[in-house]
Amino acid sequence: MTTPWFHVEQGQGRPLLLLHGIGMSHAAWQPVMSLLARERRVIAVDIAGFGQTPALVGPVTEDALVDGLKQTLLSLGIDEPVDIAGNSMGGWLALAAATHGLARSVVAISPAGLASSDNTPRHIRPIFDSARMMAKRFPRVSERLVKIAPVRSAFLAIPMSIRGYKIPADAAIRSLQDFAHAPGFDATYDAIDLVHGINELTIPITVAFGRLDLLLTRALQRREALPAHATWLKPWSWGHVPMWDDPEGVARLILTGNKS
Repeated sequence: MTTPWFHVEQGQGRPLLLLHGIGMSHAAWQPVMSLLARERRVIAVDIAGFGQTPALVGPVTEDALVDGLKQTLLSLGIDEPVDIAGNSMGGWLALAAATHGLARSVVAISPAGLASSDNTPRHIRPIFDSARMMAKRFPRVSERLVKIAPVRSAFLAIPMSIRGYKIPADAAIRSLQDFAHAPGFDATYDAIDLVHGINELTIPITVAFGRLDLLLTRALQRREALPAHATWLKPWSWGHVPMWDDPEGVARLILTGNKS
């Protein structure tokens, strides 16, 4: 039996599950949690191998992660399809969960999983590896640097947002620590691939790629992978991880996409 994943919870009402990006944790949703909790029971998890959730025992696969998510929902008393919002890797997992019948609706923000891993641009892995190496080997230097707003913007431009100055220094430091101490990073990165069966889904689906997303380029933004009824958005001011870019806009998108 898979150990339920660590989570934080806020608000009441119909459950809304939040899934973070690779190398991050539930803390990525901090800017929007209280906004979402005005209307919903919001549950932000640490996916296996990230944050405070131990790595999976055994191979990391799409099926294994979806099963871990299912067991976590059951541990929270949720045994029916749930509204899910995910960012980056979390968007990939949300779409995968939907193909396994776990999702009532999906809002995916800059999701992976719309194209085969063979199409992944070569710049992505080195960016992640460099950021993790810096945070691991030089933690004090990295933390001092990201306290400086212009440096923070430059350092986080591709993996998160070119508007990194909007991310508070303590939140940026937390992101660095999450990146540095993620035992599931490599295995999970290698497991991310095209989610088969997305275009057969009939549930409400909203996908948004920020126009300032410098990480997932056009080759990975494949609208044709989605069913015809899916909503496709390109917010102007959003980076790859837009929760600090536009908290109100992100919360509004999630709540609107999950109203059906």
